[in-house]
Amino acid sequence: MRIFLAGGSGVIGSRLIPRLVEAGHDTTATTRRAEDLRYLRERGAQGVVVDVYDWPQLATAVAEAAPDLVLHELTDLGDFDAQANARLRRAGTANLVAAAEAAGVGRMIAQSTAGAYTAGDAPAVEDDPVEPGSDVETMERLVTRMPRATLLRYGLLYGPDTWYAPGARMANAVVAGLVPATPAITSFVHIDDVVAATVQAIGWPDGAYNVVDDEPAPATEWLPTYAGGLGAPTPDVAGLPEGAPRGRAVSNAKARAAGWVPQHVTWRDGFPRR
Repeated sequence: MRIFLAGGSGVIGSRLIPRLVEAGHDTTATTRRAEDLRYLRERGAQGVVVDVYDWPQLATAVAEAAPDLVLHELTDLGDFDAQANARLRRAGTANLVAAAEAAGVGRMIAQSTAGAYTAGDAPAVEDDPVEPGSDVETMERLVTRMPRATLLRYGLLYGPDTWYAPGARMANAVVAGLVPATPAITSFVHIDDVVAATVQAIGWPDGAYNVVDDEPAPATEWLPTYAGGLGAPTPDVAGLPEGAPRGRAVSNAKARAAGWVPQHVTWRDGFPRR
């Protein structure tokens, strides 16, 4: 299969390339920086410099790649800028979908998030609504405009090169004692399990899938374990401020039924250990 991987030099995309190549897929991968082209070639992809906001450039790149599938792994979180990432989800996705349509591509698989479900007491399943009017809802609506669309709602990523890796953003904040243990619920997923699920999803029926581990948990449970593995102080316990999101457990039953078996079934066996 010919695949156009949008976001080839990111944390997920860079790990996907060798797995896609191993599976026999001819992969074209994008980057915003010319200096990354050699890196993409070394991973096994044909690299192309693309700015997703430059419509003519993007449309040309997709058309020249002539893919069977567009794999949307674009994010803009390098500077921890939520507004930049929201813009990418809205405007960047709109351009990518339009470029795929112009090139006659019939299928897209896109990175979404399991953290956008509306509040509820039961674990969220794929038919439950995401927050109306959110950038995630907009992105998913754009992607499902394609004749065939798969939405992979990833949990909170941890593992190498993520914010939760030792020495990274979240780890440093926890070591500094800046992160309290609250009742807010998080559904995690290890970066390696995300990559495995994404490659497998090429063979799954169209639709949405939650890609999370088996143990959603409040920060009062997972944060002390994470801090202990970093050698950080025991976190303070705190309640949630008025109006703060409480999070929601998310079910991975559908992805498991499709054949995905996470290597790290819980954050307990994937977090750093001393």
